[in-house]
Amino acid sequence: MIELRHLKTLVALRDTGSLVKAADRLFLTQSALSHQLKDLEDRLNCTLFIRKTKPARFTSTGRRLLTLADEVLPMFKLAERDVARLIGGEVGRLHICIECHSCFQWLVPCIDQYRINWPEVELDLTGGFNFAPLPALARGDLDLVITSDPIELPGIRYVPLFRYEALLAVSKHHRLARKTFIEPEDLKDEVLIIYPVEKDRLDIFTYFLDPADVEPASLRTAELTPMMVQLVASGRGVASLPNWTLAEYCSNDSIIAKPLGENGHWATLYAAIREDQFEAPYMADFLSTANDTCFSYLKGIKPVHA
Repeated sequence: MIELRHLKTLVALRDTGSLVKAADRLFLTQSALSHQLKDLEDRLNCTLFIRKTKPARFTSTGRRLLTLADEVLPMFKLAERDVARLIGGEVGRLHICIECHSCFQWLVPCIDQYRINWPEVELDLTGGFNFAPLPALARGDLDLVITSDPIELPGIRYVPLFRYEALLAVSKHHRLARKTFIEPEDLKDEVLIIYPVEKDRLDIFTYFLDPADVEPASLRTAELTPMMVQLVASGRGVASLPNWTLAEYCSNDSIIAKPLGENGHWATLYAAIREDQFEAPYMADFLSTANDTCFSYLKGIKPVHA
């Protein structure tokens, strides 16, 4: 009577707090998700959650099913992983490179979880500051690249992970702090703080400044995101960073973040892998673990299709 998909739906509703966000998480329309929940309630002849409450409030029956889901779903996931090991593919290499350097914030917890599940896989993590990661992936030097700037290469597949908004971080006392959104011309007289990579690998240039033919007054580099934020907070420049990176600093009033352009700029983060590794169980499970952890750890991101 109760199916696995029902448990996954209830967990998504609990974790996201709303039908709309739960539908996005499960890649369903809101109508399909509502129908699925109503079908389960009809089968059980009870109400599982209180409609029109934010976040969703569950009845005692709904809470009991959530307890069941928290017990069963991890067991089901573990069984799938064990089956994958039994049929082969349990030993492999996973050398990961991050082009989106602020991704360390969520990728490290992902890797910690993955090491527990796949201790046999040789795992390594590096940042792509001093070389071009995607050509290295195509050559076989790397096995997976986290990037927001896919380029067409033979034998490379891009798996979309999530969408994020690029924002401009400014100090609380900066002249741009009073603006509703940032225009390219606003940066003509600014020190722009960036990661130490080529400009054509940074959204702030490729999607915002270059199309408007605008250059900042000067550039300053920093390898670590907290260092960039500290420089911004002390009034030594401005920086463009993903919304999830800035959420913590904005919440404690260290800095202010502004949209790039009137409609903001949203980009997609991808996992790039070689076609010949796409079906490997240890690779598929890493992608699944990455998807689970990013929506658990990062604020403000959206599913790719949303």
